[in-house]
Parts: sequence; C-alpha cells; structure tokens
Amino acid sequence: MSTPGEVGGTPWMARPMKLTLCLTARCPLDCRACYADCGARPAADELDTATWLRLIDELAANGVINMFVEGGEPLARDDAEAILAHATARMFTTLRTHAVTIDDATAARLAGLGIGRVYVDLMGATAATHDAMVGVPGSLDAALAGIAALRRHGVPVSVLVILCRPNVAELPALARLAAAAGADEFGVLRLYPLGRARRAWSALALALDEQMAALAELAADLPAGLRLMQSWHPNDANCCWQNAAIDPYGHAIGCPYLRDYVDYGDLRTTPWLETWNHPLYRRLRAGAVDGHCRDCASSQLTRGGCRSTAYAFHGRWDAPDPFCVTMNKGTDLRVLPDRPV
Repeated sequence: MSTPGEVGGTPWMARPMKLTLCLTARCPLDCRACYADCGARPAADELDTATWLRLIDELAANGVINMFVEGGEPLARDDAEAILAHATARMFTTLRTHAVTIDDATAARLAGLGIGRVYVDLMGATAATHDAMVGVPGSLDAALAGIAALRRHGVPVSVLVILCRPNVAELPALARLAAAAGADEFGVLRLYPLGRARRAWSALALALDEQMAALAELAADLPAGLRLMQSWHPNDANCCWQNAAIDPYGHAIGCPYLRDYVDYGDLRTTPWLETWNHPLYRRLRAGAVDGHCRDCASSQLTRGGCRSTAYAFHGRWDAPDPFCVTMNKGTDLRVLPDRPV
C-alpha cells in the first residue's frame, strides 16, 4: 500500500484485504428498503456451491483476510453454513442477517464455525414499525430471539438500522433495545438509492438536517457500553480504496452499494484480481473528487465520500457525496433524480 497522497490523495492498495460476499438474493422477508431487490431474479441464476468455494479459495490466495457475508438473507441458502465454514477456515468472517431463522441449534453451529461477529438488521424499535418495514408479522420478535440465541453461544452481535422516515423517531429506543438484547455495537446506516429503496425513495428518505438531528439526539443519550457506528460527517469515507464485493451472480461490483451502477467483470470467467484493476474501479479509488470535505478526508484518509450516493444524485463519478454536510451544497436528499440504472 502506498502512503496517502501518492495517488489522488488516498491510500492505494495493490489488492484489497477485505471483501463483501453477497451470497444470495433470496430472503423470507419482503423489506421496503431491500437493496438486493430479493426475488427479482430466479434463484437458479445465483452461483452454485462449488463456484463460491472456488472463489473463496481464489480470494484467500490473493490476500483477502476479512470477509463480510450478506444477502438477501444468507441463511436462506441450504449451503450457507458449508460456504461459511469454507470461509472461516481461511479468513476472518462476519455475517449480516435478519436473524429470523436463527434458533439455538443454528446459533451453536455458527459459533462452532468461528463466525467473528453477526450483524442483525432491525428496522424499528416496535413490532409495528419493524414488521411493517420487513413485510412479515412477528419478525421483530423472531429477530430478537435470534440475537438472544447468538449471545447465549458467545457470538458478538451488532444491531444495524437503515435510517429512514418510518423509523427515525424510534432511533434512541432502538439503541436501548439493541443494548438490552446484548449487542455491543449499534450501526446507523444511510438509505441507499438501490433496489426497492430506490423505487420507494419519496416515502422513505429524510432531509439531511433531519438525519443529522436524529444522529445528534442518539449520540447524546447512547446507552453505556454501546458503540455507535455511522458514516455521516466527519466519517464519510470513499471506501472504494480498500473494499471489494461480489454479487450473488458472480459479478465483481466493488461495493454492495454500487451493485446497481457498476460491473467490473464476471468472476466465472475473469480472474478476481483482474477486476480490481478495472479502469473505473481504479478511478473511484483515486479519490479525484471536486470539493471534497477536509474533515472527512482527515478522519477517513479518503476524498469525496461514498461514490454510490454521489453518482445517484449527481450522475458523475467525481461528484461530492451529498450525505456530508460540507459537500451537500443544498441537495435535497428527499428528491432522487430519475437516472437510468
């Protein structure tokens, strides 16, 4: 890796050490903010077990030491635990799940596999809000039962929430619920213009000042022992410099939040490291962004913030990320431009 400033003012890696494996677009839920647009393509289009295992071997051989597995719902695949076992034997592996199908036996197996941490999505502090957001009654209770099972078996848990209009008023209560459930980290995620969330944007999106006010209220009364993870100012990073991702169909997409906008190559036929050097991928990693935020650049060692939201709102890869208060420049985040994807 080069030092900051050698390439566009950002760190530069010859190859990434961390990767998100988007295992599937299958899911038992029907989330309003589903980025993967679960169910839109036949499950038969997804990579089979043997191909995933081969790719994990290829990733490990090329220096990947940290894998984040998400979906859809990864555990909706019958081979999920076999794939997770293959990954945990080769690299530090974490899992993102809705947890609604995790019972005590499943939690014990995940602990036995050596899963380093499980990230559980909760979309509200009440059943009325969460269940409405995920489209299945009883989901909040099932997810909390899943978290309890994971904690009984010693698996660290982070609770995640996608901040949006239906749940913004419940953010402090959800942090308290996460702490009471045994989570040690609470991740507040921005709403990304992807999949179903893009189509429901006007009903889900908040103005930037509403988002910042909610984060400030949360930070002022965060439960003791609960870490807060958030990617707004001054923590808005251009993650492309260190991240890689593979979608359920075997395409290199750089980051799950770029899934609707880029395709760096089909990994069924293209070596993975070759996709890392795709011209657009290299351009995004360079951090050549107009009007970047100095505070975010200082804390994150990258320029310009998230490339997904920058492109979605401005139609340019060198545009600043409007989710940062410094780079927003009057952009109304409640109004998403109608751009082809």
